[in-house]
Amino acid sequence: MVVLLSKTVHIIDVKSGNLKSLQNAIEHLGYKAIFIEDGNNPELLKAEKLILPGVGNYDYFVEKLFQKNFEKPLKDYINSKKPIFGICVGLQALFNTSEESFNSKKGLGLIDINVSKFKDATKSVPQIGWNKLRLLFSLNASLPSSYDSAEVELYGLNPNYHYYFVHSYAAIINDQIKQNLLNEGWNLGITTYGDQQFISAINKDNLFATQFHPEKSGKAGLKMIKHFLSGKKYTSIPRSNFNSNNKNLKNFNGLTCRIIACLDVRSNDQGDLVVTKGDQYDVREKDDNGNNVRNLGKPVALAEKYYKQGADEITFLNITSFRNSPLRDQPMLNVLREASKTCFVPLTIGGGIRDYKEPNGTIISSLKVAELYFLNGADKVSIGSDAVTVAENYFKNGSQGSGNSPIELISKQFGVQAVVISVDPKKRYVNSPDATLNKVIKTKFPGPNGENYCWYQCTTKGGREYSNIGAYELTTACEALGAGEILLNCIDKDGSNSGFDLELVDHIKKSVSIPVISSSGAGNPQHFREVFEETSVDAALGAGIFHREEYTVGQVKEYLLEHGFEVRFDNGIEI
Repeated sequence: MVVLLSKTVHIIDVKSGNLKSLQNAIEHLGYKAIFIEDGNNPELLKAEKLILPGVGNYDYFVEKLFQKNFEKPLKDYINSKKPIFGICVGLQALFNTSEESFNSKKGLGLIDINVSKFKDATKSVPQIGWNKLRLLFSLNASLPSSYDSAEVELYGLNPNYHYYFVHSYAAIINDQIKQNLLNEGWNLGITTYGDQQFISAINKDNLFATQFHPEKSGKAGLKMIKHFLSGKKYTSIPRSNFNSNNKNLKNFNGLTCRIIACLDVRSNDQGDLVVTKGDQYDVREKDDNGNNVRNLGKPVALAEKYYKQGADEITFLNITSFRNSPLRDQPMLNVLREASKTCFVPLTIGGGIRDYKEPNGTIISSLKVAELYFLNGADKVSIGSDAVTVAENYFKNGSQGSGNSPIELISKQFGVQAVVISVDPKKRYVNSPDATLNKVIKTKFPGPNGENYCWYQCTTKGGREYSNIGAYELTTACEALGAGEILLNCIDKDGSNSGFDLELVDHIKKSVSIPVISSSGAGNPQHFREVFEETSVDAALGAGIFHREEYTVGQVKEYLLEHGFEVRFDNGIEI
């Protein structure tokens, strides 16, 4: 008798972040996704496959999970032996509690481990990027007799593939804890970040969970979701020809060189939404065509193109605010909705993440603005000009936050990893460190009058206005307020194709412990190599180099690989 598997998947939704991408991944694989928002919903126990995705802050997620009465139904579902899959904080909720909880809020307590924060000064926290895992199987695992454990995938998980991680807290373990779990019948995926090992996947019977986001892990993640939904638990590892398997390749505490494609999006004079690019933020053509906005293509189509080329992330920067339409009709929302259907890597949206005034006068908070972007497919929001104002107020207030800034509000609910600060600085030369109150560096490239020192002045409104605060001070303040990543632009380098400002990158990396993305100036693959080789940057971003089709994302990665850097490729993965 042939048993027909249900093509319906139920997803628990406590409104904690981007679940749109998970829904899109499931539907891309031919399944129907149904959300359950209350533990009292009888559909929960009727579900044949259940997913528990947790995005953002542990306290917020667990509190909502219990408020919505999910505790007992979840435990009953697990005991029913039907398949359940936890993702990210959904994995962390299976443990006792987390250091991220200010009041030691209890999780489900199904695994006797506490979640703790990464504590290694040599690595950026949060961990944001592509890492691997190794699989350990318990003695009770019913592996096919013809397989060696080193040749087995668990729900499509493969130690040769890279998966996307974004978290500050993890189930950090030692050899004793690891052995205890194996003795208890758990299969484990173990990942190393810096000098710490943590549980990146765990499975026993019908319960399966991962710390990484499979819906954001490209083909490797889609394959894993497909295997879970189809009940394909153990499979042999196919022969892999990934060059990145070379253990001698340079990586960053386990992470690959992360390459990000950036799309500056605005409406042109004809009202069309286009991807554009300028020199030092001037996006208009200098020709006989009337000084039109430079049109490099449509945002959704270009995003899919770069995803297929191997982009590790895609960033959309809204460089106009589309002020004349209600928030629910903002064009960028539709860009996110459509892009997340075909791009299974992280999507960041920048521009307009602030308190918003509707045409009818209604005020919508920055938190609600961010939430709407998350609900439509964004994984992170980027805050630019408003971050400068927030930082200025932070220092005026004795290095204290107000509690109501966009950075504080969004990170408290959605986690620090959801908040990116976009910095637009301009180099200012001075004769001595005493010439400014801001942090200076001694530069290798003296100024026009022989100045040996410089600082980086923050700008706002696309480089049109200047602040008295420096980039070093801005990033320090924003990290303290809850930002999780820095997108570091450079007005002097933008559109120059002369390479990244390595002194600026090094300067800002010394100011923060959170990841830093280098942007502005990339003109060839050599520039990406330089920034990874000469600084401790966490990622590098390209825009014009890709839009003008001078190089593809894949060509940049191939160049890095040839020069000994580990990069992610998924073109050899069959879903």
